[in-house]
Amino acid sequence: MKKHLPKFILILLLVTIIFFIRKYQLTDYLTLDYLKTNQDRFVQYYQENKPQTIFSFLGIYVLATALSLPGATILTLAAGALFGLVTGTIIVSFASTIGATLAFLAARFILKESIQNKFSEKLKTINNGIQKDGAFYLFTLRLIPIFPFFLINLVMGLTPIKTITFFFVSQVGMLLGTIVYVNAGSQLAQIESLSGILSPGLIGSFVLLGILPFIGKKLVQYLKANKVYKGLKRPKKYDYNMIAIGGGSAGLVTSYIGATVNAKVALIEKHAMGGDCLNTGCVPSKALIKSAKVLSLAKNSKKYGIDSVEMKFNFSEVMERVQNVIKKIEPHDSVERYTKLGVDCYVGKATILSPWEVEVNGEVLTTRNITIATGASPLVPPIPGLDKIDYLVSDNLWDIRELPKRFLVLGGGPIGLEMAQSFARFGSEVSIVEMGERILSIEDEDVSAELTKKLEADGIKVLTGHRAKEFKEGILVAEHNGKDVELPFDKVLIAVGRKANIKGFGLENLNVEIRKNGTIEANDYLQTNYPNIFVCGDVTGPFQLTHTAAHQAWFCAVNGLFGKFKKFKVDYSVIPWCTYTDPEVATVGLNEKMAKAKGISYEVTKYGIDDLDRAIADSEDFGFVKVLTKPGTDKIIGATIVGQHASDLLLEFTAAMKHGFGLNGILGTIHPYPTMGEANKYLSGNWKKERKPEGLLKVVKKFHKWQRGS
Repeated sequence: MKKHLPKFILILLLVTIIFFIRKYQLTDYLTLDYLKTNQDRFVQYYQENKPQTIFSFLGIYVLATALSLPGATILTLAAGALFGLVTGTIIVSFASTIGATLAFLAARFILKESIQNKFSEKLKTINNGIQKDGAFYLFTLRLIPIFPFFLINLVMGLTPIKTITFFFVSQVGMLLGTIVYVNAGSQLAQIESLSGILSPGLIGSFVLLGILPFIGKKLVQYLKANKVYKGLKRPKKYDYNMIAIGGGSAGLVTSYIGATVNAKVALIEKHAMGGDCLNTGCVPSKALIKSAKVLSLAKNSKKYGIDSVEMKFNFSEVMERVQNVIKKIEPHDSVERYTKLGVDCYVGKATILSPWEVEVNGEVLTTRNITIATGASPLVPPIPGLDKIDYLVSDNLWDIRELPKRFLVLGGGPIGLEMAQSFARFGSEVSIVEMGERILSIEDEDVSAELTKKLEADGIKVLTGHRAKEFKEGILVAEHNGKDVELPFDKVLIAVGRKANIKGFGLENLNVEIRKNGTIEANDYLQTNYPNIFVCGDVTGPFQLTHTAAHQAWFCAVNGLFGKFKKFKVDYSVIPWCTYTDPEVATVGLNEKMAKAKGISYEVTKYGIDDLDRAIADSEDFGFVKVLTKPGTDKIIGATIVGQHASDLLLEFTAAMKHGFGLNGILGTIHPYPTMGEANKYLSGNWKKERKPEGLLKVVKKFHKWQRGS
């Protein structure tokens, strides 16, 4: 109550003032007829009492503007009639700005917090726009008198625009309109009605003034864009509409879309089509995970009623199977396929010579647009001694053919965890070394705890809070709780993250802007500081995910090829991601950790998969489904699943968030029995049960009792 007391007092004060103004009909004095009738009296009083008149008038004007009372126009005319053009303009300019700022501050104090909390997600885009271009938009609105100024004051108070910015922009923006009205007031005898002040021609002039800033902004953007091209010679004609550099997911999709809309497109890949995902990432890792899963099922056959299963395997054959899987998928991303689709494919190193020229294999290709999709590489930290050992990363892991007895994984993220569990199931003694306090730190604590329990059940040592200090031959020295710990290994996998591939293809010569984290800077349309050079995938982020790269590629292709007519801002609002351990971890939208960090209110509903019939039948009754909803509604703002087939189960929540249906919609959808998918329905049922109308149910209970004649 104490928190809201100042707001209550202010509201009460405002209501009281407005009540007395209404009761005593003070606004009746703010009419054109009253002003014209009493003009001589006002002028005479002003001549006799100049300071008192100015300060009284200033106070009345500030009060009228602050309270958004009708009559500000009349007061402006009165200023012209009393004080003349120059003095009247000065008085009204400051009075109107002070009053507008008071109204702005009142709206901010009373309403901003509740409005921002209630509509935080919907207002995110508006808030970002205001922080970036708020002064520009406010200035434009102030120039056009058809927008009610009192409404602008109130609405701007709900946004993050700074008070000082609001004050000075309003002062300048309203000045021209103020001059027009004050000047009209100086000619008061000739005015018959307010409509005579703003003629259609004058309104048109104001509207033109309002449009001018937009034209100016476009001009500034044009000049800024062309500034980076200064001194560069643009080709008279182009070989291609778009050249994509990098044959991974991002480059493949960009070129595919371009060819589909009949643009002339080239794709350049220096090594292997399909990029990391096909050759060293998603595909080989999932193939290895599946083989390891088969072994795990065999080892745990007793829980399925089978005493034992004979297991024989050759690790080198397992790794050959991985390569065979890659070869089987290769045609999907091959030069042959994309050539048939209409893409000119080049295998070789690309070098960007200018924003319109790319060299490959000694040939210079000209293009209207370039998409950089060069991906990322494993990050190798500068740990002493690491350069003296034969370490593994995700690129060369697939070359080994002998199972290491002691396998050390540095990093507790998705790649490290997936490979650690797989190698443990093949029989390696596996240790995970993570500097943080828990593995999979992007997820919530209960997710990390559940996964840690399952990894340890596979015999893996999960060593959190261990900071790698030094590598010796076959030993990692790590610091834990202030003490050095020696961890022996036969092979070590470095899986601490990935760094963007930004060097070696000409960016340095063009001074393309790079972020502090080493990724290429891009705007909402995925343009670099060169408007015709686009970027997508791991090389720019913010997500290093194959499906996000493909998502971004659509925007690069469409904005590059059709951006002169219409551009689209990239949308990251519904991005799912998965960790393919056993159990899988899958998340879309926000989890609790993210929501708390962003200050977003939420309600959480949880369902334990240990209660699910199909999971029990499969002896996979572990994990949970957790959903975050907007308070008071069934709208999903995030979902996390830990369990078997979590990556598949997540699709329903992803679709719900993308297409705007909530938990009631999922609850009302028929799910086949028995399936893992029922977990989503039972989660929705838990949400509904926790919100059952107790009062209504009591009434219904009495109704049923009456029906029984009791």
